[in-house]
Amino acid sequence: MIGVDRGNGSLRLPTMAVLLMMVLTGVSCSSRPGGYSGYMTRSYTVRGQTYHPLSVDEALGYTETGECSWYDESSFFGLKRGNTSLGEKVQRWHLTGAHKTLPLPALVKVTNLENGKSLKIRINDRGPFIAGRHLDLTPRAAKKLGFYEDGLTRTRLEVLSIGDGKYERKSRRGFLFW
Repeated sequence: MIGVDRGNGSLRLPTMAVLLMMVLTGVSCSSRPGGYSGYMTRSYTVRGQTYHPLSVDEALGYTETGECSWYDESSFFGLKRGNTSLGEKVQRWHLTGAHKTLPLPALVKVTNLENGKSLKIRINDRGPFIAGRHLDLTPRAAKKLGFYEDGLTRTRLEVLSIGDGKYERKSRRGFLFW
């Protein structure tokens, strides 16, 4: 019998593994929200450069094409993580990314222009702060889009919505979806 206490106070190894997985899953799922409400649109400065995020209205329907990279701020098998600009934990296995001027959070469709693969990504961080790059993604997103090994690819970004929960505002999709 798995996990039965036989009177000596010890649990069997499979039960401990299951408990560990439950704790890790709970930590992963508890990374949101980061204590914000509404949208993050305030200006900020990095390395002497000031960035002015788009307003929510400007961002709805926004598209952009450029060079995309991936980043991983976690360490120790993804258990030790940094925080995003929204105060959420960086999760290498989530489908999230960073953009310099979109309001946070944002849901975008990212299309790899080199292979046609596309994916919905939640933008919850600022960056990349490297000239010529418009978007940074998590390793999982890079793998799904097919450029993890190369490190860079050309992508098209389309904003689907801005905000979470009661603050969410969606982009219009054309005259049939007004």
